[in-house]
Amino acid sequence: MDAEAGAAGADQLPWRQRYRNLLLLAYQSFGVVYGDLSTSPLYVYKSAFSGRLSRYQDEQTVFGVLSLIFWTFTLVPLLKYVIIVLSADDNGEGGPFALYSLLCRHAKLSLLPNQQAADEELSTYYRDGFAAQHGSTPWLRRFLEKHKTIKTVLLLVVLCGASMVIGDGVLTPAISVLSSMSGLQVRATGLQDRSVVLLSCIVLVGLFSLQHRGTQKVAFMFAPIVIIWLFCIGGIGLYNIVHWNPRIYQALSPYYIVKFFQTTGTDGWIALGGILLSMTGSEAMFADLGHFTSASVRLAFITIIYPCLTLQYMGQAAFLSKNMFHMRTSFYDSIPGPVFWPVFVVATLAAVVGSQAVISATFSIVKQCHALGCFPRVKVVHTSRWIYGQIYIPEINWILMVLCVAVTVAFRDTTLIGNAYGIACMTVMLVTTFLMALIIIFVWQKNIIFALLFLFFFGSIETVYLSSSLMKVHQGGWVPLVLAFIFMSVMFIWHFGTRRKYQFDLQNKVSMRSILSLGPNLGIVRVPGIGLIYTELVTGVPAIFTHFVTNLPAFHEVLVFLCVKSVPVPYVPPDERYLVGRIGPRAYRMYRCIVRYGYKDVQRDDENFENMLVMSIAKFIMMEAEDVSSSASYDMANEGRMAVIRTTDDAGTPLGMRDLSGLAESISTTRSSKSESLRSLQSSYEQESPSVSRRRRVRFELPDEDNMDQQVKDELLALVEAKHAGVAYIMGHSYIKARRSSSFLKKFAIDVGYSFLRKNCRGPSVSLHIPHISLIEVGMIYYV
Repeated sequence: MDAEAGAAGADQLPWRQRYRNLLLLAYQSFGVVYGDLSTSPLYVYKSAFSGRLSRYQDEQTVFGVLSLIFWTFTLVPLLKYVIIVLSADDNGEGGPFALYSLLCRHAKLSLLPNQQAADEELSTYYRDGFAAQHGSTPWLRRFLEKHKTIKTVLLLVVLCGASMVIGDGVLTPAISVLSSMSGLQVRATGLQDRSVVLLSCIVLVGLFSLQHRGTQKVAFMFAPIVIIWLFCIGGIGLYNIVHWNPRIYQALSPYYIVKFFQTTGTDGWIALGGILLSMTGSEAMFADLGHFTSASVRLAFITIIYPCLTLQYMGQAAFLSKNMFHMRTSFYDSIPGPVFWPVFVVATLAAVVGSQAVISATFSIVKQCHALGCFPRVKVVHTSRWIYGQIYIPEINWILMVLCVAVTVAFRDTTLIGNAYGIACMTVMLVTTFLMALIIIFVWQKNIIFALLFLFFFGSIETVYLSSSLMKVHQGGWVPLVLAFIFMSVMFIWHFGTRRKYQFDLQNKVSMRSILSLGPNLGIVRVPGIGLIYTELVTGVPAIFTHFVTNLPAFHEVLVFLCVKSVPVPYVPPDERYLVGRIGPRAYRMYRCIVRYGYKDVQRDDENFENMLVMSIAKFIMMEAEDVSSSASYDMANEGRMAVIRTTDDAGTPLGMRDLSGLAESISTTRSSKSESLRSLQSSYEQESPSVSRRRRVRFELPDEDNMDQQVKDELLALVEAKHAGVAYIMGHSYIKARRSSSFLKKFAIDVGYSFLRKNCRGPSVSLHIPHISLIEVGMIYYV
């Protein structure tokens, strides 16, 4: 179900039903959003006291660490994310790309090449944004929109945040599972580290191997585990407070933070790299917002997450204040003996839940990067029929598994992994803080002073923590930096090559009139059928079509220049997905169709695509005939005019559709230009290809209406006959090369990086679910 539609419908429910839905969503959020954040107590104190801070074995130091954890947990997860950032959702969606899409709609900062004015009319997404462009700080907006370098820097910042999220997908399962498994050494004293690492790897391999089954039941399956875990650690924390040190509540005063730094100095500052792990997973509250509401996420955090984790951190501190020699295994040592094994089992399950949530978020962020032209084509599997947006990406899943197991085997210590984990989390938080400052200015229309205060306050806290983590680069902190560099390079090179290819098409496009004027010289003929020419251009004729015509001077009776593109909105409603326009005079039978998807939309293998396309063109023909201004003679200036076609509106449908039950009936009852041998070959191919044989068979029929204009009737009849004759998909098989005059860096990026990625990613015909029997590929070299 669409998250936006669900949220809209929720506002119309009775108040009891709304509260019931709110409680249900809050319950489900435990299994998806809070798995990572709730498992932080497993390793926070161990990481904080792992370095030189272990020399300060006194009660005051423990009180200072607890005070830092409490105020960090209060200021960043509670104040920044729950109260402020959750209000900046993009129509129910969260994460760095949601903030970026909001900015791109409220200020022209996007680098997507094929955007057009019609995209600004998409529902309320754009209308609110562009209506607010005349608000506060117009000088800042003009400055940012004027400089392309600033737009590129903004994109790099977003890609950096996305790369660090992918790094979280590698590090979170490793540190969570390894920390939970380390509890075995508390009771089984003879167990070696090698055995713990082996058990952790087995759990990790099993976790990634089950990803293909999807996560449609993740909320109901995992929410009880996380809730039980939270009540367990909250209860144990309360027990430790009463049993070991009831005075621990005094550590909530900021006074102990001042005393802590006065006593420890530089050693205390370096220990911040372990303390920051108490807020890891906060970004998930915003990034995983798409399946919940901000109210449900807030309710779950304030009522259960915050009090339970606070009690647990206080309880561990109370235990450590009287047992300083238990620093390395403080969590498991603080568990009372009778409940140790049940808590160990729940801890292991909670670690798996936390890992699952981050893996799913990684799939989502890769999908968003791909939708915005910043990631190579990968296989995206929609795993749920009911929960919209839950996906599985096989290539990313196995890459994450290999990297995760490699990190676990190489480091074997949660402290070293924690050093890497802290850098990744703090970088993502800094990116969110920077983007939120821009959101406050351009989206919320607040004074720039509020944005600067937000940036300075939270940016200062996160910068201090990040600086502490960077001191441990040589102790495992280099891992997220290397991963981020690799993923950022892949994303930026792909984006750079894609934009260069589009600019080549844009510079070499030609007018259809110039092509048809060469008709007598080329001997162009029209053959029965519909030709779908895939292009990234939203205006003009791509160079690949001229390349095709000059080598094979024939094209179909009906030509459709089809552009499948992404727009910076989360979802595009089905009624606003298709834009249809005409190319050339009516007698040419040439159309342009633009199919738009949001960055959260999943392009499913729609067996009805051809039929919807034909119906959309037919509706456009009728709409054009009803428009008096369109009945005039063809004008080249109007070639870019497009009309939104509502595919779900059955009213005014110009064509009738009749299902054909079998393949034999389809062949016998439809007109085809193919010979008997070709039809026999097609039949045998479709019998061997289940995906082709399952495609919906329909026959279009033109209704008998005496009041229909004869020209419109002839055009609709030509469209129907062309559809029955067959549909051919014409697509470019391009080779991208850098010009000889290009710099060495550009040659390396295009000839080595981009070419390698294109050869090893999924082909465009596979990504667009084009049937191979109908595919025609035209080879062409692009010198960019």
